[in-house]
Amino acid sequence: MSDGWSNRQGRAFGLGLALSLAALPCAGAGEFFTLKGHGGPIKGIDVTQDGAIATASFDNSVGLWRDGVPLWLEGHRAAVNVVLDLPWGALLSGADDFDLRLWNLDTGTSVALTGHQGKVMALALSPDGRTVASASWDGFVGLWDLTDPLAPPRLLRGHGSGVNDVVFSRDGTLVYSGSSDGTVRAWDVATGAPKRLLLENGFGVNKIVLNEAAGWLAYGAVDGVTRIVSLETGEQIADLTLERRPILAMAANPEGSLLAIGDGEGYISVIDTGAWRYAADFRATLRGPVWALHFSSDGENIHAGGLDTAMYSWPVDGLKDGARMVGETPSFLVPADAVGNGERQYNRKCSICHALGPDGERRAGPTLHRIMGRAAGAVEDYPYSTTLATSDIVWSDTSIDALFDIGPDDYITGSKMPQQIITDPQDRQDLIAFLKRATQANEE
Repeated sequence: MSDGWSNRQGRAFGLGLALSLAALPCAGAGEFFTLKGHGGPIKGIDVTQDGAIATASFDNSVGLWRDGVPLWLEGHRAAVNVVLDLPWGALLSGADDFDLRLWNLDTGTSVALTGHQGKVMALALSPDGRTVASASWDGFVGLWDLTDPLAPPRLLRGHGSGVNDVVFSRDGTLVYSGSSDGTVRAWDVATGAPKRLLLENGFGVNKIVLNEAAGWLAYGAVDGVTRIVSLETGEQIADLTLERRPILAMAANPEGSLLAIGDGEGYISVIDTGAWRYAADFRATLRGPVWALHFSSDGENIHAGGLDTAMYSWPVDGLKDGARMVGETPSFLVPADAVGNGERQYNRKCSICHALGPDGERRAGPTLHRIMGRAAGAVEDYPYSTTLATSDIVWSDTSIDALFDIGPDDYITGSKMPQQIITDPQDRQDLIAFLKRATQANEE
């Protein structure tokens, strides 16, 4: 087995369940702090049993932070959407490359767990620590046996569209899933059979939070709906919907007394679940969404991620006066009239994945430094797709124009580049002229 793993080690991995699960307080709890170093937006957050913070990013990497210092875990071939702590000292992540990756934190290496044919959007660990559920845009809920993690998953079919979130019941016999088809369903873990259709929203359900002890399930949807329903009857307990959409993140504190909600307009709301009322509501970002939320293990802080390349954490008691997720305004959000047309095209189409200078800045794609005249797939240490690494393309006025004229999916079929088309020929020429100037400036 490659990547520092063997079949025997993989099967033995899940047998470390007897290790201590004692949680330590998270560094910085009760204070506002940031974790900076990623090269792209923060898509997922988790807190480990020993107090570290794990972050999943658009830059294709997982960061494991101890005392503000990151260990970078590299292996995914596309944006990482979710990271999950496994309580015996390992991490699991899911990404746009359709894979889960199981991380050996002693060596920093990983093994890919394959089985999905769509982006992996969420992960959940069963109460006994032996099974992971995955939500994928291929429409399946995956069930993975951690005592034999290299074995193929059981794939549960029933949703009519992509699955966005999963959560286990308290006894581990059921897994609930929320889908873009607008439904929340319950599945029997032992048999994989559909157990119950809990609700139909009409618009896609992005996030779900379960509190079995209190008898409720919360869900957030594409249309901004934020509702609480009874687990027993499916009937509505509370409607907390505001005029904001979509709902992109939800998290409960360890006691279940607070429910945090993040939306596409950059707000974080905190709900008192005893009275079903808003305890805090503030704009966390200058612009753009809140994609990830997670409470610290002691419940004193709430961690958040969005378009910025840093993770932000606020003390719960100070949320109303919390600092904004500011950092530097991402270049793709710079007003159109603030830069020339070529730079504007770069900002909108390229900047989130590519840097211009010699330092790639941990972006999802390779640097564009000295791009003109460079062979495709030539930047050292960047994990190119086989398609691009073996192509005979040389980047020039002609090839860059063709790339954005028909889009990467057609120009370099099989590459990792997202589909980006610039329809106006003048916009393409302005982009090329800007790249020539910017990369030349970086060579001086």
